[in-house]
Amino acid sequence: MSAGPVVVLAGGVGAARFLRGLVRVVPADDLVVIGNTGDDMWWQGLYIAPDLDTVTYWLAGVADESRGWGLRGDTFTAQAALADLTSEAWFQLGDRDLATHLYRTGRLSRGVPLHQVTAELAERFGVRSRILPMSDDPVETRLKTAAGDLHFQEYFVREHWRPLVREIYWTGIEAARPAPGIAEAVAAARAVLIAPSNPAISIGPILRVPGVRRLLTAVRGRTVAVSPLIQGRAVKGPTVELMRAEGIRPDALGVAQLYRDLAAGFVLDAADAALAPAIAAMGYRVAVRPTLLDDIAAAREVAVAALDLLRQPAAA
Repeated sequence: MSAGPVVVLAGGVGAARFLRGLVRVVPADDLVVIGNTGDDMWWQGLYIAPDLDTVTYWLAGVADESRGWGLRGDTFTAQAALADLTSEAWFQLGDRDLATHLYRTGRLSRGVPLHQVTAELAERFGVRSRILPMSDDPVETRLKTAAGDLHFQEYFVREHWRPLVREIYWTGIEAARPAPGIAEAVAAARAVLIAPSNPAISIGPILRVPGVRRLLTAVRGRTVAVSPLIQGRAVKGPTVELMRAEGIRPDALGVAQLYRDLAAGFVLDAADAALAPAIAAMGYRVAVRPTLLDDIAAAREVAVAALDLLRQPAAA
């Protein structure tokens, strides 16, 4: 395998759990993480980047892993005070987490691009890997639901992903450009890994940024995807519901079909082993492993399996 970086397409918690295993296999300095920003939003005058922050906190070893978001041991004094002032306090921010958003918003207001602010925050948290937003340009993931047209965070956090989703769409996506550094990292990568994140609203927006799919297609032989589903169920969150809304078959085979033109390798859970022959028939090199990434050892084994697929002969 060449000496280039290992590039990871990442959403939130699923990607973060995978990354904490990957950094036990690949030096952290060799990792370039391309993070989804479709979930980003302005909240009470602050720019919030949930997936970028989740990846940063987990790689820094300071994440609240039991909740999956925010900082371990954080307090919520400001959040409680906000709830006394307004009914629009449904998005939870811890006090130390709030400092991250204050810093980011201040830097953005001075004209500093998002990719640079993201790098500054990673450095301040002691993260050695490079974390890139998918784009510096604003993109919003929005959903047409039985409860109206909602930003993803309104659907996911405020509505607890209860409303039926009829359509997913993205504002700003046509005008978005890949963040600086993405094209170079992908072209030079010794491996590109698609993390076990929601294919519809975590990986999907990254692939929709104009030019990104072309970059990835060019390195298909160096790309491996990891299924986020186990027996057609998500470990957490509305992955299945949103895949159905996008017309994607909600199981490992459906994920493999979605990434067929982008990846040459595919890792699926041992409980889905019966799907392996059909996935291999699509031209994938296939690895079957336990993919519930609740501990570092399991995440490490999945990362090893993904990288080992690239050392195997190409599928027929």
